[in-house]
Amino acid sequence: MKILSLLFLTIFLGNGCDSAKAQDIETAAIEYTANTRGFYQKITVKNQMLTVSKDRDGNDKPIPTKISDADWKELLDCFKKVELDSLSKFKAPTEKRFHDGAAIANLKIIIKDKNYETNSFDHGFPPKEIKKFVNTITLLAKEKN
Repeated sequence: MKILSLLFLTIFLGNGCDSAKAQDIETAAIEYTANTRGFYQKITVKNQMLTVSKDRDGNDKPIPTKISDADWKELLDCFKKVELDSLSKFKAPTEKRFHDGAAIANLKIIIKDKNYETNSFDHGFPPKEIKKFVNTITLLAKEKN
């Protein structure tokens, strides 16, 4: 009986964690920026909307585009695997940005006034722990533009 109760609680509490993570992305603002001297891109995801800005001064007014339910589900699945507290500890797999070989990229996730941010990495070559998540975001931005 104790084993059955323990198993039930584990399953019940485990589902609660997934729904809490889903809630987090619903209230989160995700910002991916990549820039060099001649290139700038800021992708923002918030409330199932995507905006892409190519003006580092903020003079352009990007039009938010709704993310389809299928793409949102994929993004949510990737987000569930991101360990927010470890985001700043991930190591970039390449260093092309040090000699202008790639744009400098950063990922920032804001949830309830708390910022989770990566160290800089090469645009197109994110740390392996967030690779699928970042690639999903950048692919959505390409599709929308």
